[in-house]
Amino acid sequence: MKHLMILMVTFQSFLGAGAQVSKVSLQASGLTCSMCSNAINKSLKTISTVESIEPNIKTSTFVISFKPGSAVDFDQLKKKVEDAGFFVSRLDATMQFDNVALADDAHVKVGGNNFHILNADQQTLTGSKTVRIIDKGFVSAKEYKKNSGLTKMDCYKTGVAATCCVKEGLPSGTRIFHVTI
Repeated sequence: MKHLMILMVTFQSFLGAGAQVSKVSLQASGLTCSMCSNAINKSLKTISTVESIEPNIKTSTFVISFKPGSAVDFDQLKKKVEDAGFFVSRLDATMQFDNVALADDAHVKVGGNNFHILNADQQTLTGSKTVRIIDKGFVSAKEYKKNSGLTKMDCYKTGVAATCCVKEGLPSGTRIFHVTI
């Protein structure tokens, strides 16, 4: 029982490891003109945690900065793009890490979100690092299928905590974002 408590405390400190999402680079698909870009820009500006947006019409990319201390809701970003009539084809998040220990095919909580780290060497992250969200709806169908080979855990297919995650202490049904570094 004592060992189980030590394991749970260690896991909780691992989950709460200090890191913050500072900005996101979001690429949208389906844009054909500057009016399309403007529609996405207006939609994203309605998110209260967004501090600024830098659109690039040529690459269909939006660099979104967030208010300090704000939790970032990646699903909300995706929904705002879809509400404007388009799709997310790539989402990279820049985060500040403070000695966060990572391992391949493991879960970690960062900036209020739960992440499943895929295709990463065991390492400790410090400073600014960029991760790519590879869940369905955040990448092309072809890339999503290709990335499915990076894990055998069920949470990749559903986007929520499955048996694999519950064993690590995450409640069933908790939203999990799958990322590569």
